[in-house]
Amino acid sequence: MTANTSVEITKQARSGILTGAWSLLKRDWFLYLLLTPFILWYAIFIFKPMYGIQIAFKDYSVFKGIEQSPWVGLDHFQQFLQSEYFWRVLKNTLIISFYSLIFVFPAPIVFALLLNEVKHAFFKKTVQTLTYMPHFISVVIIAGIVTNFLSPSSGLVNLLIEKLGMEKIYFLAIPEYFRTILNSMTIWQGTGFAAIIYIAALAGVNTELYEAAVIDGASKWKRVVHVTIPGILPTIMIMLILQIGSLLDVGYEAIILLYQPVTYSTADVISTYVYREGLINGRYDMATAVGLFNSIVSLILIVFANKISKKYTESGLW
Repeated sequence: MTANTSVEITKQARSGILTGAWSLLKRDWFLYLLLTPFILWYAIFIFKPMYGIQIAFKDYSVFKGIEQSPWVGLDHFQQFLQSEYFWRVLKNTLIISFYSLIFVFPAPIVFALLLNEVKHAFFKKTVQTLTYMPHFISVVIIAGIVTNFLSPSSGLVNLLIEKLGMEKIYFLAIPEYFRTILNSMTIWQGTGFAAIIYIAALAGVNTELYEAAVIDGASKWKRVVHVTIPGILPTIMIMLILQIGSLLDVGYEAIILLYQPVTYSTADVISTYVYREGLINGRYDMATAVGLFNSIVSLILIVFANKISKKYTESGLW
């Protein structure tokens, strides 16, 4: 085959690809039109702000702007890695995230499995509605409710403790209690809404598999273990990958609303450190560097989790 022939084939292939793409665009133009707002949203609020990542590598000054601020390379990353707060925030972030994987992540799965066994339609819908509601309440209000419930003076929990003849406890001022309180609040607020995905996945499980299991004499528990859970396993793995990807991205809003200096030893995480450095101390360059470090580690985790999932379950994000 001559060079000219090879070039001609390449041109024809490109022309065929362009023609195919244009025909698809003409055929499904309305679907692409519906997709346009989401593309614009990502471009404006996700990709455009990435221009500011360079602040992490500069001695940023609000008055000089991004362009005029001098480059400092990896100085901010070195400062963070060598600071006294690095191991504290990293340890707290990992521990809280680990607790979330152990207790918060399985909660909607268990709830969906239990709800799937309910046969009374009215009761099922009532429970679903009541458990969805906390998700739509602002985290500020949720944190306020938790704070009032655990108040050392007038909180319901402490009033019950006092009635039992014990001394009142200032729960939110004791570092050892913070992680339990935070994860309990997260379960209460998010379980009902997060279960929607698993309820939808349960609806797609082949009913013939249940009938075959019943004929084979499988109990209800065995049907759940051998039919239901394997049926929704791909969905569980996808959600697990996403959870692992956000392992270091602990919900800082709830933590900021609940923690105080006395509980920093167990409550201070990477996100709250970024908040204090950026918005309170005005060190935007350091906050950007720490946020970028957090994002890079999260990306590594999600790629690793996806590979593990593809290897053992043949399900993954890509």
